[in-house]
Amino acid sequence: MKELKLPLTKEQIEGLHAGDSVLLTGTILTARDCAHKRIIEYIRADKPLPFELKGATIYYAGPCPAKPGMASGSCGPTTSARMDSFAPALLDLGLGGMIGKGEMCEEVARALERNTAVYFAAIGGAGALYGNSIKKSECIAFDDLLSEAVHRLEVENFPAVVAMDCHGGNIYRQ
Repeated sequence: MKELKLPLTKEQIEGLHAGDSVLLTGTILTARDCAHKRIIEYIRADKPLPFELKGATIYYAGPCPAKPGMASGSCGPTTSARMDSFAPALLDLGLGGMIGKGEMCEEVARALERNTAVYFAAIGGAGALYGNSIKKSECIAFDDLLSEAVHRLEVENFPAVVAMDCHGGNIYRQ
């Protein structure tokens, strides 16, 4: 089990291989389909994003409301393939990694390689576990999208598996 501090450095990413189990600690952003569409609209309109994309790790999730005393409610991953059309452009702009559920397309794999980035898999149905890893949650963009708004999460020991690495490794094809 590799313990990683976020944001990831290029050296950390280069040291990761498909199948590695990791615990992530640091800052991640959430963004689902609607948020990705809005991010691309901002980029195409040459509008500055309300958060830093370069080096960030985006979790394909939307946190549920927190219960008293908790930073977040359940926060399970959504199907990553729904972001296939957006991910290469974001990776080319400096996104360091993504977290989601299921395989992503070949174009994403090539973008991970050319940008030295990584895609982590999270376990579907384990939203409560991931919610417990969240120590702080703040909506930072697109609050009109409700559950699909962008949140900044501070996570501690967030478990994941390297699904696709920057060397062409892919657990879904091994």
